[in-house]
Amino acid sequence: MLAAVLLAVAAAPAGEPAAVLARTVERGEVLARADFETQRLPAAVARGALSPADAAGQEATRRIMAGSAVRVADVAAPRLVRRGENVTIALVSGALRITSPGRALADAARGEPVRVLNLATNRTLEGTAAATGEVRIALP
Repeated sequence: MLAAVLLAVAAAPAGEPAAVLARTVERGEVLARADFETQRLPAAVARGALSPADAAGQEATRRIMAGSAVRVADVAAPRLVRRGENVTIALVSGALRITSPGRALADAARGEPVRVLNLATNRTLEGTAAATGEVRIALP
């Protein structure tokens, strides 16, 4: 009887089911639900792992190897503006929209503040990342 119990315990898969990456994800890549698969992991490793639904749409902050669980510190909101890239600076007031070419001086996700260099005037402005490659300047 004891041998049957030991055999049953040894045959049972160890750990808890958790979502892990099916492929290696490079820093800056945006995760999708299709990037995940389920594997059994030790309880300590599975604890704190993000679900595919929570991680989808997030950007990897570092290289994450295949088979690894994704944690909160591994992902961030996707960057719409990247340092050194050309952007459109937009001043919007009602139906009025004035744009100018610029260069981002930092990375920013949607709604985050970002400094930009206005290429037409060579002035540094403070704005908010609004869309991919677009920074909006608030009216005073």
